[in-house]
Amino acid sequence: MDLSIIGQPRGPWTRSWTADDALLYALAVGAGQDDPTQELAFTTENTAGVTQVTIPTYAIVLAQFGGPQLGLTGVDFTQLLHAEQSLTLHRPLPVAGLVELTSMITDIFDKGSGALIVNKTTGVIDGEPAFTTRSSVFVRGAGNFGGERGPSAQYAAPERPADCELTFQTAVSQALLYRLTGDRNPLHSDPAYAAAGGFDRPILHGLATYGSTARLLINEFAGGDPSRLSMMDGRFTKPVMPGDELVVSAWRDGEDAVIFRTANGAGEIVLERGRAEFTPAG
Repeated sequence: MDLSIIGQPRGPWTRSWTADDALLYALAVGAGQDDPTQELAFTTENTAGVTQVTIPTYAIVLAQFGGPQLGLTGVDFTQLLHAEQSLTLHRPLPVAGLVELTSMITDIFDKGSGALIVNKTTGVIDGEPAFTTRSSVFVRGAGNFGGERGPSAQYAAPERPADCELTFQTAVSQALLYRLTGDRNPLHSDPAYAAAGGFDRPILHGLATYGSTARLLINEFAGGDPSRLSMMDGRFTKPVMPGDELVVSAWRDGEDAVIFRTANGAGEIVLERGRAEFTPAG
């Protein structure tokens, strides 16, 4: 593992997106799938009395693709899994625009069974900070290189019953749709590639689960107003298969924050240590 890449800035580069890109992303994370007459602000641009808005986790798509790669060498990418994701919004994400991005690997931790690589990306729109993302990937089999293990924070979900449970039935084609937003990793579409990674079939993108969870939380705790989401963290614990049901358990944590976790229909946790924060309703 080449530790010299830590702290090396990449960029700046720019990414532009259109209102159609925002619509495609919304569909890719399940907006309108349960009821096409709902969530029209996410899925349409010409509904009378409805103004199109962007699901803010689309910022992570803008941060991930179209710029310099991580610079990893000697890595078997069939063994690479998305481990953690955080997003901080400094302003609402517009439905179309141009963002200037800079990025760097901030840490590479030796977890023994693999390496955890942490990457931070910042986005600026019209000269003003727009968002910050922090993404961690776990490379199975790349550990034991003598590096620091990194922090190991203790975590426990609230012991009381969840304040609500939100569900979404993913489609068997969900990964094929989500890949059109930019992530063409064949792990999510090519059966032979997925088998080389140890999976029976292609798995759903972790960020599709993350975005679907964000959408459900925005609808439940922000009245469907995505501009109110200011922060979201989560840790991926188990792959989701296209066609799985997602069940989000959420606990209020004060006036404008929730703790959450997402499970599949069998009750297995797929996204944990979740926290989302919202700005107060205006």
